[in-house]
Amino acid sequence: MTTATSVGALRSAEFIAGAKATFPLIVGAIPFGIIFGTLAEPSGLSALGALAMSLFVFAGSGQFIALGLLAAGASIPVIIATTFIVNLRHLLYAANLVPKVRHLPQRWRVLMAFGLTDETFAAVSSRYLRRDDIETAHWFYLGSFLAMYGNWVLCTAIGVALGELFPDMTQWGLDFAMSVTFIGMVVPYLTSRPMWAAVIVGGMMAIATAALPHKLGLIIASLCGIAVGLSLFMLEKRKQQDLENHL
Repeated sequence: MTTATSVGALRSAEFIAGAKATFPLIVGAIPFGIIFGTLAEPSGLSALGALAMSLFVFAGSGQFIALGLLAAGASIPVIIATTFIVNLRHLLYAANLVPKVRHLPQRWRVLMAFGLTDETFAAVSSRYLRRDDIETAHWFYLGSFLAMYGNWVLCTAIGVALGELFPDMTQWGLDFAMSVTFIGMVVPYLTSRPMWAAVIVGGMMAIATAALPHKLGLIIASLCGIAVGLSLFMLEKRKQQDLENHL
């Protein structure tokens, strides 16, 4: 009984810690979710459709792009293909997490795959970097995911409700909060030259390829940033190995 109680307490602590770690990022996502809700009906999506999208899709940038394409009269295959391309970055997140969740049963991995967002990845990555014990880390992940998920659905509902009262909310500049949130997620990890190089190259390429259709520039920029950062990392590692061999 004592063992079961201690395991339960550990899981609860991990769950709460995950929610707390995600809270600063949730603050930045609040206006983003509200804006999505306000844009839904003017873009041709019903209030129920907006809530359903947040409940079952749960992909902020993908949902905004889908709304824009819907308003432009794009076909369903085009909307699906475009949002798929934009969300390809999640493959990079998943590849990073695979070694850390391989021990979990399939039901947990499916749930974690659905809940994988930029914010949760940032919070969970920090958790895995700080500690080597990963046996209960998925409860940390669950706390982060459910906190972000609940916030996103709630803010969508608020946005839908406020859309008719304040039709010009999209002009308030609230979307800038999401950019600040992403900057806040990235900066703490810039602790080496390869990381700085990856961010600088990725940012420059994103600007240079911004005119490409279907947000393909984001994928190109990501790949370029990764290639440069990984190359520098491997070069520094090789230099260190050569130095150790000479010693």
